[in-house]
Amino acid sequence: MRQGGFVAADDEARELVECSNGDAVLLAALVDRRMNGEPLAWITGFSMFCGTRVKVSRGVYVPRWQSEPLARSAASRLTVQGVAIDLCTGSGAIAKVLTATRPQSRVVATDIDEHAVACAAANGVEVYLGDLFSPLPQELKGRVDVVVGVVPYVPTRSMALLPHDTFVFETVLSYDGGDDGTDVLRRVIGESPRYLRSGGALLLELGGDEAEILQDELQRNGFNDVTVVFDEEDDVRGIEATYGR
Repeated sequence: MRQGGFVAADDEARELVECSNGDAVLLAALVDRRMNGEPLAWITGFSMFCGTRVKVSRGVYVPRWQSEPLARSAASRLTVQGVAIDLCTGSGAIAKVLTATRPQSRVVATDIDEHAVACAAANGVEVYLGDLFSPLPQELKGRVDVVVGVVPYVPTRSMALLPHDTFVFETVLSYDGGDDGTDVLRRVIGESPRYLRSGGALLLELGGDEAEILQDELQRNGFNDVTVVFDEEDDVRGIEATYGR
């Protein structure tokens, strides 16, 4: 697998061996699937995220390690018996981490993909099928501590720059954020105030110059104390903002 260019080839090989349960024919088939670019989590049926084992069904967006700081920051803003919303939850990875960190809190999630909703439910997440906030229970309005999401944010013009295997196996809907990448991000910023309590937090994964583009939008919708999150290579990874205070 090293020859295939996989960064964590040894770790992946161990997972595939474990998954094959000693069946050499099955192992060969699993390795072949991985060499063809299929996500490892689809082959093994799980992914580790923030130290938590998350079931990942075939066809469902695979949680990335790059999203782990966002999940940890969201968990730190969630009160002991608070409420959190995880948008575009996919497998439910972030929601599951929030619940593990704050077991007495209520964590709800949404996704427009029925396969993702089924996967998140299998991970024990209270999840609703629908677009962003639309399927959520009305009693949550004004009570939420944290809104978090890894929503589509890749600019349409940049979609062609993503690895080819991405769209052989995953859906464009998980990535395409419109002309400048902010279409869905703007919707979340505009709709979050109906659900957040004063002092609640909005945490969104994004990239490029999107944090700068969205500054005015955040201010107009009552957000302040906006922090831009950078990764170890000083690339923009997200924003964290406080509502109404």
